Amino acid sequence: MNKLFAASTVALIASLSAANAQTEIQWWHAMGGELGAKLEEITKGFNDSQDEYTVVPSYKGTYPETMTAAIAAFRAQQQPAIVQVFEVGTGTMMAAEGAIVPVHQLMEEQGADFNPQAYLPSVVGYYTDTNGNMLSLPFNSSTPIVYYNKTVFEKAGLDPNSPPKTWAELEEFSTKIKESGAANCGFTTQWISWIQTENLSAWHNQPIGTEQNGFGGTSARLTLNGPVQVKHWENLKRLSDEGIFKYGGPVGGDNAAPMFYSQDCAMFMASSASRAGVIANAKDFEVGYGMLPYYDDVEGAPQNSIIGGASLWVLSGKPDEEYAGVAKFFEYLSSPEVQADWASFSGYLPITQAAMDQMATFYSENPGADTGIKQITLNEPTENSKGLRFGNYVQIRGIIDEEFEQLLSGSKDAQGALDSVVERGNALIAEFEAQNQ
Repeated sequence: MNKLFAASTVALIASLSAANAQTEIQWWHAMGGELGAKLEEITKGFNDSQDEYTVVPSYKGTYPETMTAAIAAFRAQQQPAIVQVFEVGTGTMMAAEGAIVPVHQLMEEQGADFNPQAYLPSVVGYYTDTNGNMLSLPFNSSTPIVYYNKTVFEKAGLDPNSPPKTWAELEEFSTKIKESGAANCGFTTQWISWIQTENLSAWHNQPIGTEQNGFGGTSARLTLNGPVQVKHWENLKRLSDEGIFKYGGPVGGDNAAPMFYSQDCAMFMASSASRAGVIANAKDFEVGYGMLPYYDDVEGAPQNSIIGGASLWVLSGKPDEEYAGVAKFFEYLSSPEVQADWASFSGYLPITQAAMDQMATFYSENPGADTGIKQITLNEPTENSKGLRFGNYVQIRGIIDEEFEQLLSGSKDAQGALDSVVERGNALIAEFEAQNQ
């Protein structure tokens, strides 16, 4: 018995030692609820697939809270190896010289299976430098699309299978919907900044700043007060006054979705990742999907939309064995199987061509689910439609909301409101540049 007991003890100790020998990798993220649970499921899949590394995901609150926590932890030399940062935090992360390990460098140093050409340019372009080197790994990327109420369309005498393609059509359809009594308003939208300003500009191949929308360096400045943007804000003001457009509120526009779900508004512009939520809440009507409308008198439109969401950044100051594990984890996250599962569950976009190909059956069985990916890959991204990269841009989005509300109240016209966005925004960018020289 003693020999048997001794042998069992030795085996147990050996097993515990092997478990303890696993390298632990901390991953801080900003996803709660069902998305957070799915994130943990994906992480468990990686941990169970090998016995060298254990990735430990930790929810740290909102995107700004997560980024702030990671910066504070870095200063205290208690940083995680991986942190999830929203897309408008890219400029801040890049400016944190010495604090990050670029993904392309990490994968090369670790000899990982990494082919930059395998990733969709319209998704990874946001997170690459001017030489095309990937700085962070896209994890949850989405783009805005149009959701519409097919039942209301039918009541208004419109084809329920034909969403508006242009802004002229959207106005025409909205007028018919309102005049017929099928709904009280034509359309609403989330995110005046992301959808009606940043994506509006990219979709029409218009710059919103110098230096390739900020990709060229911190000396870039905003120029989003051009003719196309001014024309669009003027139209939104006019349509608001006519009751055709209803404002959903600042920041994310949280009042917009309820207006769509209640069938008060017939159309709703929101993230492609809102699809599951839209389907769950649209209990009394069938949902249709369409690309963002465009102005057909603007040359080059439609171009391609740009992404929102977040990417995974690798922080410096960790031992090499942790970076080896991070590289393996990023290989796993980029695999077609994991990407297809994540994208089909969440509504976020797949990040590789192989994953998109693997989702062909899902897309065919779920009409409209591929609207975002079709839109973002419509054309090869240009300097105007690759994305944006400015310091202090989180605060600038707040300024965009404030100035849009000044427009709606009649305190300013469209040109004046956008001029103020540029003036106030550039002051913040200059402050950021001075702090990071």
